[in-house]
Amino acid sequence: MNKVYDLWYVRGYADREDTELHIGVYSSLEKAQETVERLQIKPGFNEWPDGFEVHEIELDRDNWQSGFKSVMGPKPSDPEAEAFDLPYWSENAG
Repeated sequence: MNKVYDLWYVRGYADREDTELHIGVYSSLEKAQETVERLQIKPGFNEWPDGFEVHEIELDRDNWQSGFKSVMGPKPSDPEAEAFDLPYWSENAG
């Protein structure tokens, strides 16, 4: 096997941080697609079921070949109201 399938869930927002969830890495495209089908009905995912992305990754290959630069944006106007996503179980634990 020289390829794997990296599954992400991505949802963009105009007024808050985007949701980017790394779901998992699978040995076949079929297994990744089965996971998508299973998760599309779960809370949160069912509101935006088209947010799943499967990326084919070739093993033993550099995918990022340059450095990076950090750029700081403005502070949020209301940090306490800053929205972000949490795992569904964290709200329902306890």
